[in-house]
Amino acid sequence: MKIAFIGGGNMAAALIGGLIKRGVAPANLYAIDPNEDARKRNERQFGIRTGTAADAALADYDAVVLAVKPQILKSVAETVAPHLRASQLIVSIVAGIRIGDMSRWLAGHDRIVRVMPNTPALIGMGVTGLVATSSVDEAGRALASQLLGAVGETVWFDDEAKIDAVTAISGSGPAYVFYFIEALQEAARQLGMEEAQGRALAVATFTGAAQLAANSDEPLSVLRERVTSKGGTTAAALASFDASGIKDAIVRGALAADARAREMGDEFGKQ
Repeated sequence: MKIAFIGGGNMAAALIGGLIKRGVAPANLYAIDPNEDARKRNERQFGIRTGTAADAALADYDAVVLAVKPQILKSVAETVAPHLRASQLIVSIVAGIRIGDMSRWLAGHDRIVRVMPNTPALIGMGVTGLVATSSVDEAGRALASQLLGAVGETVWFDDEAKIDAVTAISGSGPAYVFYFIEALQEAARQLGMEEAQGRALAVATFTGAAQLAANSDEPLSVLRERVTSKGGTTAAALASFDASGIKDAIVRGALAADARAREMGDEFGKQ
């Protein structure tokens, strides 16, 4: 498997590191980034080849990963297009940009997989939603699964619109979790704990509860109810959450993220 990356930032570095851990030789990886610091970091950390701009060498790779900011994808794609082979797989981790617009910017190239990973990929514990064009065969889908599977779990979708929903749930989701951990840490402070104590309790609670959910086939509601004794401390906290509409607020927030992802697709796709 030979993979080229357009953009050498944090998510690209996570994928590169994950692939190397899975046995991909550094010589089979190539990262292009105009930023010298990013290039030197990837060269030093992973021992891979780097470059400053798309070139004819891209044709030697099985897949090209687009890992740049959405506002510059059009100009980047147009520099990549002349160097692609028709059989190459394009994998985009760019938020919001739709496959049809990418294909247009890539001079009609249509072997495209659009994916949305999340930041726990940086420690190999991410989850990624994927969707592919009809031109991507089973071998292409397997390659994409292997690529993103190097940093965590993968979930395939048949409808591209669901990728905006993936962005809202798992792509943005780590920020929601950090937000809740911050709130628990603040509560701990108000209860007289030191910052380090509150952080340790809050983080370990989230880690443990998430693992408990991951290892159980039971509904989350059942797991919650097992912690909640009638008239007890947990019940008091949950009653306060319900009175404040916290669950509904979280749902509204995720829906707002989905709406913004679709707006970004409209905004940047007009280029």
